[in-house]
Amino acid sequence: MAVAVNASACAPFSETASPALAFSSAASRAAADEAGPGDAARAGTTLRGTLNLGYFPNVTHAPALVGMAEGFFAIQLGPDVDLNTFTFGSGTDAIEAVLTGALDLAFIGPNPAIIAHHRSGGEAVRIVSGSTSGGARLVVRPDITSVDDLRGTTLASPSLGSTQDVALRSWLLGNNLATDLDGGGDVSILPQQNATTLEAFVGGLIDGAWAPEPWATRLVDEGGGTVLVDEADLWPETGGRFVTTHLIVRTEFLTEHPDLVKAVIAGLVDAIDMIDADPTAAEADVVSQIEAISGSAPAASVISRSLANLQFGLDPIATSLVRSAADARSVGLLDAVDLTGIYDLSLLNEILAERGRAPVSGP
Repeated sequence: MAVAVNASACAPFSETASPALAFSSAASRAAADEAGPGDAARAGTTLRGTLNLGYFPNVTHAPALVGMAEGFFAIQLGPDVDLNTFTFGSGTDAIEAVLTGALDLAFIGPNPAIIAHHRSGGEAVRIVSGSTSGGARLVVRPDITSVDDLRGTTLASPSLGSTQDVALRSWLLGNNLATDLDGGGDVSILPQQNATTLEAFVGGLIDGAWAPEPWATRLVDEGGGTVLVDEADLWPETGGRFVTTHLIVRTEFLTEHPDLVKAVIAGLVDAIDMIDADPTAAEADVVSQIEAISGSAPAASVISRSLANLQFGLDPIATSLVRSAADARSVGLLDAVDLTGIYDLSLLNEILAERGRAPVSGP
């Protein structure tokens, strides 16, 4: 198997330099070389082709990071598939790469997937598996102790229309605080990269942020912030579970290469199994992958505490996606959208049946 990064294709949309990505891919290839065959190979099938996979160097994408570190995707795809990997800093950038055909599959948040489904008339993408729940919090200055204190403040989100951006705007609206897409209103929302948000918060340039892990934990540790809202508390109907990351695929690629898509999903199942079975080793994988991609090692204690705020599983938590779409519409980020057909969990359920497990369901 060739596991590599196409630097020229990566340049327009990647958040990360290609040497770091190549290191990550080389580690994945080495792990695959030491392992046995994947599901398809054991069934006597040889997979062939090229696959472009996107994910983030965040703990909310831990299954993707573990899958790369342990070579699970490479193992399941086999030696005759070229796996190219790309990393991103926001779902807005990643979904553009999917829609232009630069990515075939991506680990991504719910709202970018909803937007892609809507923009394409329900044709462009399919959600093929769950991955991650939780791990988003509103962290603010210590003197902000209630929602009433937020009037006149500036809060950051990862990008306009991102999952956390929608959650922040919707929560503010529910508390009678208006926002607009230009940074005006009762609370000014400033969409920007998470790393920029941390620097701005430490420097006193913003008052807080609705951030995913590990950035929420870092805002507390390095910025002296306090948690005003844990998003899990806003989802009583699902027991605090809400989709943070799931796996999507271009519909065209799914139609043409279902065998390759199934192999990636099988690698995801393997990664989540490992996280459950050996969380210490998985945590080390997450640290090493983030360092390889970003060029800087995150504090292991931050990663450990961040992972404790997350749940990993194959259930896509479809009911939370429906509410996320309604929230995006309520804050002016989305027109009415029909989510019919956005899920295709057939390949995931094939894998689960082959492994003697219960199926998962959509909405």
